Amino acid sequence: MPPVFAHGRLRLYLLKLLDEAPRHGYEVIRLLEERFQGLYAPSAGTVYPRLAKLEAEGLVTYATEGGRKVYSITEAGRAELADRGGELADLELEIRDSVSELAAEMRDDVRGAAGDLRREMRAAAASATTTRVDDEGWKAAKEELRKAKAEWKEQARRAKDESRRAREEAHQARRQAKEAQERAREEVQRIASQLQEQFAKSSGVLGGLAGSWLGAGAPASAPGASTAASDVGSTWAEDLAPTADPIRDLDRLLDRFRDEIRDAARDHGVSPAQLAEARAHLAVAATRVTAELRPDPA
Repeated sequence: MPPVFAHGRLRLYLLKLLDEAPRHGYEVIRLLEERFQGLYAPSAGTVYPRLAKLEAEGLVTYATEGGRKVYSITEAGRAELADRGGELADLELEIRDSVSELAAEMRDDVRGAAGDLRREMRAAAASATTTRVDDEGWKAAKEELRKAKAEWKEQARRAKDESRRAREEAHQARRQAKEAQERAREEVQRIASQLQEQFAKSSGVLGGLAGSWLGAGAPASAPGASTAASDVGSTWAEDLAPTADPIRDLDRLLDRFRDEIRDAARDHGVSPAQLAEARAHLAVAATRVTAELRPDPA
């Protein structure tokens, strides 16, 4: 059977469990076992090192209660969880599918074992007839067969119930994933609107600063400014290949934009004058992008 969690997925799911409530390591293991209907449970050697790594990265923290470490998610952990909301929805679907596959494998194993038992009992019955096994032995064999049949029926019933629950949970997960996508779209629109309102306050100082945004040091109205902007736009973030979802592509571009500005500020520092100038540039960018995203009134 392939791994239940792909690379990095268990780390993401641990953040989800801790976002629900603070928990200690044994409780995390027990919850994972419950989510998989008892068909899978990670070992302590799998869970505790990952919790320690999340704590070292500042995504979780812990407090000692009754001699146990009780882990809680930090704001940085919640931020990463929010950034990977779509991936988390996909992971929920994968978990439901894994439960269905494990239940199907269990049913197949039970059927195979029952078939082997029936063949063995038939062979034993034939041997008993030819060798004239006493009546008590034959009755005992029939009783064993009856018990085996009853056990097989019970296991088959449980497997059927687990499969039905898995299908229902998968349907619910798909619905939740769709709702999460809708909320993400609304959040992008809300943030864009807030940025426009925030940065529009400094729009009076934009005229002489837009050219600096293009890296040429010239005002926005200077000759060649629009050509420079076009050249930058055609090459910037060209390594981010577009997908079939424009909202997701816009999120990726905003992430790249934020990371590049943050890295430049950390590497070179920011003076008050540079902050004022950056605010003006961001106001220009927010106004233009928001206007571009709005529907044409015509």
